[in-house]
Amino acid sequence: QVQLVESGGGLVQPGGSLRLSCAASAFTFRLVAMSWYRQAPGKERELVAAISSTGGSTNYADSVKGRFTISRDNAKKMLYLQMNSLKPDDTAMYYCRWGTTNTWGQGTQVTVSS
Repeated sequence: QVQLVESGGGLVQPGGSLRLSCAASAFTFRLVAMSWYRQAPGKERELVAAISSTGGSTNYADSVKGRFTISRDNAKKMLYLQMNSLKPDDTAMYYCRWGTTNTWGQGTQVTVSS
């Protein structure tokens, strides 16, 4: 069974940066496309960014394009989300997702506030 553990969230001022990490337990990580989602209070979970198994292809929600960068290190079984120029609207719980399955991490909270 795959386990995903997110880390790196926290409280940051508007305009600041954070780097989220997601550690995967399965050796098949290198074969699976991965993604980051977020869910703000009272809102549905939404896709933030996705990356192909090799890292050669990425896509982003319009709201984060140019500010966020998704990446992965298959040797370390790690997924990352570099978040720059953070805005209060980015405040949410952030989750990594294994492929298109219903396997998620426990989430890491990002709060953007002055």
